[in-house]
Amino acid sequence: MATRAGQDGNGAAPAPSRGRGRQVDELDRKIIKMLQVDGRLSNTEIARSLEITETTVRKRIAHLLQERLMSIVAVPTPEASGMALSAILGVSVELTAIRAVAGTIRTYPEVRYVGMSSGRYDLIVEAFFVDQEHLLEFVTDKLGGLPGITGLETSIILKVVKFSYEWEIG
Repeated sequence: MATRAGQDGNGAAPAPSRGRGRQVDELDRKIIKMLQVDGRLSNTEIARSLEITETTVRKRIAHLLQERLMSIVAVPTPEASGMALSAILGVSVELTAIRAVAGTIRTYPEVRYVGMSSGRYDLIVEAFFVDQEHLLEFVTDKLGGLPGITGLETSIILKVVKFSYEWEIG
């Protein structure tokens, strides 16, 4: 299991928590960090390690989940679903169509991540495929058929050197 602080269950960053109660403090950070390493840790194990009560851990986790400051999800590897090929796609889009194009791309089952960018590309997409033919069909049939796309650059990931949900929050 992976814990992604600051993302909803679909991987999207939630709206800022304005006036919705306290924010993340040092104890919350410690709890999140432990869950990032092992999302299956019990409240009792966390409490014992941090030398606090299980009730405190339970309430803290409930608050973090309720305020959408953290999610606890199982993240299957691409291999688990038969997707052996991963790619990063840089998509150039007519700016008036960026929201519509991003909204459509996010619905494709191959896509794990879509981000609007201020860099060379308007959208950055991470997607997983069974093989090169699947990638070709995705690019030509799905993306090629979307109005508003003006360009595309595909980079196939040859080897993943690091894949982690562990990062510092502050």
